[in-house]
Amino acid sequence: MTTPASRRAAIYARFSTDFQSDQSVEDQFAICRALAHREGFSIVQTYSDRAKSGASILGRDGVQALIEDAKAAKFDVLIVEALDRLSRDMADLALIFRDFQFRGIEIRAVHDGVADTVTIGLRGLVGQLFREDGAKKVRRGMAGVIRDGRYAGGRAYGYAPTPGEPGKLRIVEEEAQIVRRIFAEYAEGRAPRDIAAGLNRDNIAPPRGAAWNASTINGNRERGHGIIQNPIYGGEIVWNRVRMVKDPSTGKRISRPNPESEWQRAPAPHLQIIDPDTRAAAIARKGAHAPAPRGPRRYTRSILSGLLKCGRCGSGMVKHDNSAGRPRIRCSRVAESGCCDNKRRYYLDAIEQGVIAELRAQLDQPELLAEFIQTYHEERRRLAGTAARGRIDKEKRLADIRRQLVRIADMLAEGAAAFDVMRGKMEQLDQERRELEAALAAQAESESVVTLHPQAVARFRQMLEALATEMSAENPLAHAAFRELVERIIVHPTPTGQEQRVEIVGRLAALLDLKGLGRPAAAVGGFLVAEEGLEPPTQGL
Repeated sequence: MTTPASRRAAIYARFSTDFQSDQSVEDQFAICRALAHREGFSIVQTYSDRAKSGASILGRDGVQALIEDAKAAKFDVLIVEALDRLSRDMADLALIFRDFQFRGIEIRAVHDGVADTVTIGLRGLVGQLFREDGAKKVRRGMAGVIRDGRYAGGRAYGYAPTPGEPGKLRIVEEEAQIVRRIFAEYAEGRAPRDIAAGLNRDNIAPPRGAAWNASTINGNRERGHGIIQNPIYGGEIVWNRVRMVKDPSTGKRISRPNPESEWQRAPAPHLQIIDPDTRAAAIARKGAHAPAPRGPRRYTRSILSGLLKCGRCGSGMVKHDNSAGRPRIRCSRVAESGCCDNKRRYYLDAIEQGVIAELRAQLDQPELLAEFIQTYHEERRRLAGTAARGRIDKEKRLADIRRQLVRIADMLAEGAAAFDVMRGKMEQLDQERRELEAALAAQAESESVVTLHPQAVARFRQMLEALATEMSAENPLAHAAFRELVERIIVHPTPTGQEQRVEIVGRLAALLDLKGLGRPAAAVGGFLVAEEGLEPPTQGL
């Protein structure tokens, strides 16, 4: 049976927001270390998440690393200050407890002792209720801000916060002039993309990002976004048009529009920038050009959707029109802001066929892949040889630390030293030992070599053959397999009449045995994947 003195302990700490201090994590570590020393546990690792909400375990690197190390049986006990540090979601906390219980890992909270089904249920419920109640109080406070005629939203172009008066905005006249220009041009009939192009030509800084876009001006009618649709320019504050919800499968926050009956309005004549007549004309034009409501749409996505990039500016390539039934694409920045001079339109099906043909040609050259593997091995060995000089010193220091720890343990066992006296020295040596062991392990991994996966090559070749005969993107398996191989496709500008030039940037890690290395592969042929020290040339179609 495992004795308490031999049990390995891990510590986890978390604080929620940027308004809290990093010292919060250190304070939690100190409390948990004190418990570990009282119980005689050996602390092997600490984990933390700083300025991270406990509403989900997703997006928290510290807790994810903790869960992965638990699967690898790297510790026997987890110590936390309180169970809500692990999670303020009942389901997530129960899931962690169940998984740790299955693996024989004990969870100890400083204030609650050893966690069991009852404490997990109670603390999970209390934590979630506390979090949800806090969110309601925040929304109630924001509603009060609106009733007071103050602003509860984020940054609004044309305004700046008033120092020392939270929620009170002031007009920034330089930006207000731009807002008036946008409304005047829109009311006169200019298209949003032409307005954005004019602002960019005049080198006027946008609200965010690198350039003005049509969407910045147009916005989204359902959500009330965009300069034209923002009621603040007419002297009215509107709040609660959208609500933020967290997707439980990804942990990401997404916005959803609220019904207009839930919006809160407050007059703010001191913030009016646009005169009523100009704003009414702009809103009338916006309403006249609003698309008619449509039923559910069925989107037909290309196998290359999301992968196509402009070779001039790096923006995405988007569908522009249909010519004789064939869809054509062009740079999205040309369409949105006029900031890119790659105005040529390219037939999508020609690019698709060219990409498939090039990938098939690449995979039909096993000698090219074999040559790459040999070059990769030689380069990795060269880099490993450079690092080996420091490895000997690390190993000597690690052996010395281990000898010192054994001597201290013998002194404690013989009563020649008090634990309180030697504790600091032991912790310092133990921390250095773990750092050296991790560095040596990482160095050993970097000296590993890669081998070609013949089955992977055959699988991708079969997938490409299928795509060559059926370019439909309806097959989700084809989508996933294709994206394993291709990271992005760069469409370089060429003169009208010349064949398009396309560069494939791929993930060759899918074809290489990189298991356990934790890094991408290098490049070969028409593919390019980042790898330190290896920069083979890419090819175009």
